[in-house]
Amino acid sequence: MSKPITATIEAHFSDIEDPRRTYLNDHPLINIVTIALCAVIAGAESWNDIANFGQQKIDWLSKFLDLKNGIPSHDTFNRVFARLDPEQFRQGFLSWVQAVFEITNGQVIAIDGKQLRRSHDKSNRKKAIHMVSAWATANHLVLGQVKVKGKSNEITAIPALLALLDLSGCIVTIDAIGTQTEIAQQIVDQGGDYLLPVKKNQKQLYEDIKLFFQLAQENEFAKVYHTYHRTTNGGHGRIEIRQCWAISGAESLDFLRGVANWPKLQTMVMMQFERRIKRKVTRQTHYFITSATNDAQAILAAKRSHWGIENELHWVLDVAFREDDSRVRQGNAPQNLAVLRHMALNLLKREKTAKGGIKAKRLQAAWNNDYLVKVLSG
Repeated sequence: MSKPITATIEAHFSDIEDPRRTYLNDHPLINIVTIALCAVIAGAESWNDIANFGQQKIDWLSKFLDLKNGIPSHDTFNRVFARLDPEQFRQGFLSWVQAVFEITNGQVIAIDGKQLRRSHDKSNRKKAIHMVSAWATANHLVLGQVKVKGKSNEITAIPALLALLDLSGCIVTIDAIGTQTEIAQQIVDQGGDYLLPVKKNQKQLYEDIKLFFQLAQENEFAKVYHTYHRTTNGGHGRIEIRQCWAISGAESLDFLRGVANWPKLQTMVMMQFERRIKRKVTRQTHYFITSATNDAQAILAAKRSHWGIENELHWVLDVAFREDDSRVRQGNAPQNLAVLRHMALNLLKREKTAKGGIKAKRLQAAWNNDYLVKVLSG
């Protein structure tokens, strides 16, 4: 690994305050962060794994790190990441992402939460932590993450996460928990558009949109400005049909009670999803509001993009990184290790030369130092 790569990591994480007494430190903080990142890329899942990786790769690591005092023990990795300020570490991640990765303007940014199931500590009455992440669907990139505090829920974490992001020209998609006027206002204020689901917890809005679409369908959408788009996919005996109707116009939107509370609301949306497996047919209807212009094709595509955060982020973290099996629990260590996983995932996603999924790439990084350099250098 070349010196510039080490310098890049140091540049974005050098402002992190070392939680140890400096005169007792045998291992610089940059060594600990760099070794941990390399190890997680190469398949490490615990502090023992990270320390063992360092021992096995000490000759290689010595080419770009000052290892005169050797490799830190697993206890050292544990103590440092447990005490490391998670906010500072997260800010370093954000700075690194913005500097290193090219982020497509105007894309869909999906916001969703995930619980680290085994991060709980019953003996200390500590519940499993919950992280809310932002996923750039076009770049397949984690843009940022925020830990949900204590007894609160995602509603308090989402605004904090949004504040970290450049939303200019982007469409932000969130689950129903994010369908809040304050969150919609923040997205608009930051230059983005929102696509928010409307469910029965938004009783008046849900009832009004549902009734309006029923009336519009009965009248074959006469006298309302609407667009329509349909997609059909099939394979392995399964057919999926997705339909989207979008209605805009002041007269139509005025039918909704409290419409003025939703900033820049331009379009109400109905989507129907039909799945056919042999003779079994299931149908679902969902409603949305959006500040985006009336384009049923683009709106349906944005909704489908939102599922990427489940399939390409959460599922990969569970299957390839075994995040839900991680028993790291002490102090700030669970959320700091989660950030390391996100860093590793971003780098592995960016590397396009190797065939196979993320798990296969991690194995190659463990076996082949040249490939690990390629992942780190992009």
